[in-house]
Amino acid sequence: METIQVVLDSALLRAADSAAKRARINRSALIRNALREYLRQRRNRELEASDRQGYAKHPTALDGDWEREASWPSE
Repeated sequence: METIQVVLDSALLRAADSAAKRARINRSALIRNALREYLRQRRNRELEASDRQGYAKHPTALDGDWEREASWPSE
């Protein structure tokens, strides 16, 4: 792991320390977890935006007939 410096205002630092204490982890673990979660959510938003753009460029021709689309094909 790498060591970095992060500048936080006093209120945010107190809130982080309090959250870490409640979670029974240290401040560094709290910040790592928060950053991982932020990056996961950001990636999901990017993928959703990409999907929306793709569907906007190539809309399905179902005309609202989702039941037909969701049903199993007949044999």
